[in-house]
Amino acid sequence: MDSHSKVQKIKLNNCKLTEQSCSVLATVLSSKTILKEMNLNNSRLLDSGVKEICEGLKNPVCELKILNLRRCNITKKQCLILTSALKSNLSHLRELDLSGNKIENKGVKHVSETLKDVRCKLERLRLLCCEMTDEGCSALTSALKSNPSHLRELDLSQNELGDSGVKHLGVLLSSNQSRLEKLHLCGCSITEKQCLILTSALKSNPSHLRELDLSQNQIENTGVNHLCDVLKDSDCKLERLRLSDCSITEEGYKALASALRSNPSHLIELDLTGNDPGQSGVKQLSDLLQDPNYSLKTLK
Repeated sequence: MDSHSKVQKIKLNNCKLTEQSCSVLATVLSSKTILKEMNLNNSRLLDSGVKEICEGLKNPVCELKILNLRRCNITKKQCLILTSALKSNLSHLRELDLSGNKIENKGVKHVSETLKDVRCKLERLRLLCCEMTDEGCSALTSALKSNPSHLRELDLSQNELGDSGVKHLGVLLSSNQSRLEKLHLCGCSITEKQCLILTSALKSNPSHLRELDLSQNQIENTGVNHLCDVLKDSDCKLERLRLSDCSITEEGYKALASALRSNPSHLIELDLTGNDPGQSGVKQLSDLLQDPNYSLKTLK
């Protein structure tokens, strides 16, 4: 790819990338092109391939903004190589997806060291299903507290965060410096008690979050009641709330309908797929959907 190339995006998903092909990618990254996005999702990367790509990422002429490495078999060791490369040329990258890689807490700590750097301008970070626990979550939230002004979207779905991890997330959310707008915690084994920790944090700083995904967590009606306390707050600007498969019954549906009547102007999408509303629960929320005084446009 020459310096006059107009290619802005490379997609090599589901490819078997050899060391030689990764070397070619490194050459592209090291060339003065307008390449902004590289997707290598579901492509098995060997140590040698990761090293080659990282040589390209280190190059000062590389201005990549989006790097997607979902399910690339990246290890803790490779994660260190990757984050070291990113730290040497941090100012351009805005989006990083390492979901589906077994980087564990050690790998998350390497990512966290990158986030601490004041040059880091990352806006979207996806670490879905990375075998992270409370230890990794603590490192991540600590890093974001020390450099909080850029990250807008965080996906930690399918990780077991535990009480301690959720508490650290709560501290981050309650910080006035946090600019987080989208938080995805689908399938994180979040309990009613942990839901209270999160909602208490959101009540103390409700104005930034626009999207919250707590799907596939057994928060039940009690957890929904905690969420409703947030939704009622006139400072709450939440636009999308996903609560699919959360063991919510008619009682929870009624509480949600009541909360939305108290603060009707922001929520536009509500996902309650896979719950048990009963006829009354469905009707209460469906009525809001039909009423032009409410912002709700999508109800699942």
